[in-house]
Amino acid sequence: MSKKILELHELKREFHMGTEIVRALKGVTFDVFAGEFVTIMGSSGSGKTTLLNTLGCLDKPTSGSYLLDGVNVGQQSRNELALLRNRKIGFVFQAYNLLARTTALENVELPLLYNPDIKHHDRREKAIKALEAVKLGDRLDHLPNQLSGGQQQRVAIARALVNEPVMILADEATGNLDTRTSYEIMALMQELNQTQGKTIVFVTHEPDIAAFSSRTIMLKDGRVVKDAKNENVRNAKEALAALPVAEDY
Repeated sequence: MSKKILELHELKREFHMGTEIVRALKGVTFDVFAGEFVTIMGSSGSGKTTLLNTLGCLDKPTSGSYLLDGVNVGQQSRNELALLRNRKIGFVFQAYNLLARTTALENVELPLLYNPDIKHHDRREKAIKALEAVKLGDRLDHLPNQLSGGQQQRVAIARALVNEPVMILADEATGNLDTRTSYEIMALMQELNQTQGKTIVFVTHEPDIAAFSSRTIMLKDGRVVKDAKNENVRNAKEALAALPVAEDY
């Protein structure tokens, strides 16, 4: 049995809104093992965002437990959580979150700046390697506005990879992209998962995107209502090849 990267047990998160208590998570329990590609789905109000913030060590549960690579998140101080995020998790966001006046290479180097053990030369080498892994080795010196949306998201994925995290956590990472570019990103995610063994937790509201993962967890009203292996995992490269060629107007 492979190692558990995430362990959630009876996870609850409550917020006080005036005199009311909002129960965003109502006892969420699941594990994610090393090398899994899991999608988390749920409509607005399902608790998806609260769960994402907890998984990303941006928030602590009110009760229950969350272990990330064996570390109990609920027992960590704010500084310890920041260190845990930086060393253990690679984030990919819907809006890319790249620095506008900074090259692709410099954007990817950013997470390494918080690690004093990595020297400048090693930082650069690691960033180049990460960009080559997402097939952007020829775009090192390009600024974000010189890159397409799909290329910007690839830079964001390279930035997520550069620290060699135990998990890539993607939040609606195809939400701003057209179908073709979305499938290109999912093909890259499948490649990272299948050839490099990366553990991926991908939050999405799109069923066609979830179909590229090996397992889907569905949230509703703060609870897990479905947790199932995907019997027929779609191949993103094949889905991409099957798309009609865009016409020039």
